[in-house]
Amino acid sequence: MEHFDVLVVGTGSGMLIAGAAVDSGFKTAVVDSGPMGGTCTNRGCIPSKMLIYPADVATLVRGAEKLGVTAQVNSIDFQNIMMRMHTLVNGDSVIQAKAVEATPGLKWFKDVGEFVGDYTMKIGNETISAEYIFIVSGARVKIPSIKGLEAMDYLTSDTVLDLDSPPKSIIILGGGYVGVEYAHFFSGIGTKTTLIQRPLKLLKEEEPEVSELLKIELQKRMDIFMGYEAIEVRQESVGKVVIAKNLADGSQKEFAADVIMVATGRESNADLLKPERTGVKLDERGYIIVNEFLETGKKNIWAFGDAIGKFMFKHVANFEAGIAWHNAIHDHKAKVDYSVVPHAVFSEPQVASVGLREADAKLQGFKILVGTALYRDTAMGAAMGYVDGFVKVIVEQKTGRILGAHIIGLQASILIQEIINAMNSGDRSYAPIAQSMHIHPAMPEVVQNAFGNLKLA
Repeated sequence: MEHFDVLVVGTGSGMLIAGAAVDSGFKTAVVDSGPMGGTCTNRGCIPSKMLIYPADVATLVRGAEKLGVTAQVNSIDFQNIMMRMHTLVNGDSVIQAKAVEATPGLKWFKDVGEFVGDYTMKIGNETISAEYIFIVSGARVKIPSIKGLEAMDYLTSDTVLDLDSPPKSIIILGGGYVGVEYAHFFSGIGTKTTLIQRPLKLLKEEEPEVSELLKIELQKRMDIFMGYEAIEVRQESVGKVVIAKNLADGSQKEFAADVIMVATGRESNADLLKPERTGVKLDERGYIIVNEFLETGKKNIWAFGDAIGKFMFKHVANFEAGIAWHNAIHDHKAKVDYSVVPHAVFSEPQVASVGLREADAKLQGFKILVGTALYRDTAMGAAMGYVDGFVKVIVEQKTGRILGAHIIGLQASILIQEIINAMNSGDRSYAPIAQSMHIHPAMPEVVQNAFGNLKLA
């Protein structure tokens, strides 16, 4: 049995740990069946955005008439879009793999491992042990229990990347981040798109007014049915049929399309590792239980990323990696702070959020000011024809500390960054944003305007 100083399970954000360990002179093992790079590189953030951006462009062209520009999308080269995506993704993964294999003191075990005892893991025919273990095993697509689904061919966020031609029509089950982004992609390239979801709002974790505007905008390009639960799927002459129940009145409705995509959630991969054999506990959903230091219940074993189910974003996992490594090599521990976790949804319009929603801030007892500004009320917003986008900010009344921000509209993922930066600086005051010069005319003025419109809420 080979012994290592550090064992990292997962080659996504776990490679930040592996790199730091090797740089510190530790004999290090990484365990991952591959491909190198984890979910973000191979099946998530990177490939999905390579597909979504062409849909952004096509949607922009189709909407240019409102600006006095008559244009049309004559064709979509789906094969080229997919080839471009695969070339980038595979290239990145291969480069990472070659770097790992060429690094002294770092050994990659290319299989799924299982713990067989304390600090001991079996990978294929090999058994290894380690002093320090970091579980960064990610998550996988969660398949709902729907009658007939097991016997049906369907797409997920993994298998959609293997398409070689665009479907003429698609039904997407799920109105979360993945479902909304791929609904935008498919409708953008000309596929007749139907989105069905159980909750009564899209992106159910967003501010209500954000979800409502997103629905209004997306419904211009697709059919959306909320408050419906898929209860059965079957193959018929008209294609794949989904039978969904209206949760309000119990009535049923049938939907037909060439393809079904399941985007109803994800679940931790941690169970595949049998972590209980090394004293690591899982919660009722199968996610690894950690404390505020990202420590599991077993000494010298840490976990982070999608495997713990806190905030399933790549940037959060990268942030957690720094905390976990710090706590492994220093006596003074650092707590992980999730109060300023941003995210974005790359639909059209984009959605971006950070911090608390208005209702959550009130529920936590804060006395708050809320400011809202419309894109159309800025010179550049009006020039670009963005009528309905807006910025909403939430500020603690007494201190001026920013508690949260929510944006829907053009480049929301970029506009929110100055708010994120302010929330990570000093006393988190909105004053630097309000008092700084903002280029005129430019879209960031809408962020400044929101803080200029603060009112008691």
